[in-house]
Formats: sequence, C-alpha cells, structure tokens
Amino acid sequence: QVQLVESGGGLVQAGGSLRLSCAASGRISSSYSMGWFRQAPGKERDFVAVISWSRGITVYADSVKGRFTMSRDNAKNTAYLQMNSLKPEDTAVYYCAATPGWGLSEDKYDYWGQGTQVTVSS
Repeated sequence: QVQLVESGGGLVQAGGSLRLSCAASGRISSSYSMGWFRQAPGKERDFVAVISWSRGITVYADSVKGRFTMSRDNAKNTAYLQMNSLKPEDTAVYYCAATPGWGLSEDKYDYWGQGTQVTVSS
C-alpha cells in the first residue's frame, strides 16, 4: 500500500511560482507513475501532469504546458510539481496520485493524497 502526502500549497499572486511536493511512504516501484490532478470549486477533477518513475517521462495537460514542470527524486520517494507563471484559473485543490502503470485518467490511479490548496490572486 502506498500513502501519499502533498505539501507546498498556498496563496500566490498571478505570475508567481509555487512548488508542490508529494511524499510517498515506502518505496515506489519502477513500474509506477505519479500524477497530479486538480479540482476547482464546482468543477470536475482534471489531469495536470504525470511522470514515470523509471525514466522520468512526463506528459502535461495543454493548459499547463510550458508553465508547469514535474520531476521526481527516486531516492526520496518524492514527486514535485514546479508551477511558474501562475494564473488565477490555476486556483484549485491539487491532488497527488500514484498508479502501478500509466494513465491520464483519474480512474487509473489507485492511491491519492489528501490535496493541497493553491490560490492564485489577480
């Protein structure tokens, strides 16, 4: 079983930056992928980014491409989401998730963190 804990959320002005962390308990298998999703009030949860644990291959949602960067530290069992050039529309609760495989849909993910609030002011 994998336990995930997000951190790093907060309030930031438009154009600013924030880095989210997702710490996993135990060891993440090389076959796993780690993803970030976000959910704004009244909206469905949307895919943000995913990274493969073995090779660090990344895929991003079009809405964040060029602004967000996902990375991981295998030794620390931690994934990161570096968010630059933040916009008010990025405001949401951000969730970290893990899957034994790979996917862009939330139903592919077996493990979820509790979420961390990101608020971008204009």
